[in-house]
Amino acid sequence: MKKEAISSLAYVDAKKTSMLVFETLYSAMQRGWNKSDIYEIISRLNRVDKNMKIDIYRSSKVAELFGEIEKDKKVRETLPSIKKAMTGQELLDISNDDFIKYDYPVIAKNECLKCHVNAEVGTVLGVIDVSYPIENLKISLNEMINFFIIFIIVFSIVIFVAIFFELNLHLIKPIKNFSNVISNITKSNDITKRVEVTDNIEEIDSIKNTFNMMLNSIEHQFYHDTLTGLENRKKLTEKLEQGKTSFLMIINIDSFQEINDLYGDQVGDIILKEFALFLRKMIPEKGQIYRLHSDEFAYMCQDAIDLTDFKNFAAFLSDHISKKSFTIDSKGEVSLTATIGISYGSDALLTNADIALSIAKKSRKNYLVYEDSMAMVKEYEKNLDWTKKLKKAMDEDRIVPLFQPIVDAKTQQIVKYESLIRIIDNDGGYIAPIHFLELSKKNKLYHKLTKIMIEKTFKKFENLPYFVSINLSVEDILNKEIHAFIIDKLKNSPVRNRVVFEIIESEGIENFTQVIDFINDVKQYGVKISIDDFGTGYSNFEYLMKLKVDYIKIDGSMIKNIDVDTNSQMITQTIVEFAKKMKIQTIAEFVCSKNVFDKIVDLEVDYAQGYYFGKPTEL
Repeated sequence: MKKEAISSLAYVDAKKTSMLVFETLYSAMQRGWNKSDIYEIISRLNRVDKNMKIDIYRSSKVAELFGEIEKDKKVRETLPSIKKAMTGQELLDISNDDFIKYDYPVIAKNECLKCHVNAEVGTVLGVIDVSYPIENLKISLNEMINFFIIFIIVFSIVIFVAIFFELNLHLIKPIKNFSNVISNITKSNDITKRVEVTDNIEEIDSIKNTFNMMLNSIEHQFYHDTLTGLENRKKLTEKLEQGKTSFLMIINIDSFQEINDLYGDQVGDIILKEFALFLRKMIPEKGQIYRLHSDEFAYMCQDAIDLTDFKNFAAFLSDHISKKSFTIDSKGEVSLTATIGISYGSDALLTNADIALSIAKKSRKNYLVYEDSMAMVKEYEKNLDWTKKLKKAMDEDRIVPLFQPIVDAKTQQIVKYESLIRIIDNDGGYIAPIHFLELSKKNKLYHKLTKIMIEKTFKKFENLPYFVSINLSVEDILNKEIHAFIIDKLKNSPVRNRVVFEIIESEGIENFTQVIDFINDVKQYGVKISIDDFGTGYSNFEYLMKLKVDYIKIDGSMIKNIDVDTNSQMITQTIVEFAKKMKIQTIAEFVCSKNVFDKIVDLEVDYAQGYYFGKPTEL
């Protein structure tokens, strides 16, 4: 019963914590952060509470694509709980009465497959491991639950002996009703509910009051910060989720870590408590103050108020914080300053206020109100950071091609490779082009990457007997410098009659004549032409007849489920039949399993490419 109580109270909180960690990491990865950035996030999370520990372990599927980490491999092989979580099971371990350990499997969704191309929906990509004492979750449950269990047992025995003959009428039925009410509260995971019973039995009424008092204590500690007594981030989040129009400001104490470093955490806690009392006195009664974490507080007002008045109050509050002296001991005082980020409306208030706060700090403003343009500034900062990374990778010769095999569907022998661009990161792993290729176009680095890939691919295959395909966009084809560079390479390279250029543009070709001219120019040197991702974009048969291509690469979105999707089978069969009449060979990409391969063989596709035959690697 004790474990069930702890489990019921802990599960939702632990899962939400894990999901918050995952969404933080996923957002970072979407922005192109590398492993070092991700580990910095985890390290910062672990510094929030010295008693809490967060670990992230990648699955073997992720290791296949982005490189193995020895620690992850060792944990997957040695820890039973991580092994089980890697199969998709959520594990809440409360075998130790004072400690909770929760393993949350990260399950691949459709949007994850953009980067994790070797995975499927439902594949486990890793495990988030969160560990912390029970007392840090909500309250220390042992004493209250032990008392509650002993009280129920003793009470039941005494009553049973005293009124044996009227047991059912006076005890069993009322206790059953009481138990059902408690069970309903437990199953609902709503700690704001209270026990209400109608039986006029003094003893049960006493138990009801005791249980409700316990719930009061749990709810208070669940929604309140233990240091300052203020309501916490969870309480603020739930209020904001109601969707009411609100005004919100995040108040961040400037350089507070320096105070902790200089005076110690104990003195820092004293200042935080005094700062919370100061805010309570300053904040109007119609608003509410919250402690979000560490040195950050929030003030929310849902009453009718003018934005100008709210901004004026922010200026007033900032000024009074800077004039206030905070006592650190009987002899010393410190002065503080704070930066304030403001948002208003009904959507994404916390995120928007945080963006305004970040920009206010960088621009050395006391406060700023969020505007839509600020989101663009944050995006620009990310792009600027990636531009620096990309330029540095080019300067340090860390732009490399990896090669994925393409096999003859009849013999299953490798006959050619596709050259795929990657960046080698500082840890020796590979960064996929989804993180930098579009950005390179905006920063006029794209054509330099094309040259690097052609140069390195040609050199790699000078002494290899295979065909090799290189991706070209229509933008590359229309660029006079790239056009001339390609012709020059073909004139002087022994690889030229084993090169296939894959046209990867996904939009309609507007400069049709120039594309045909390019195809005619390179075909003079024995080059083959392939249309990539056929089945999407400009995939129509009229283009194929005009472009005189040698290969059609059937889009992976149709191939990966072709063994079970009849629509994909019909479309692919139509493409193959047309291609055969036009004497064009077909290639199926994203061949991930034997069932998929067997189906494309049945449909008479000529070549196959995908993880079933090999992932992109160095040769």
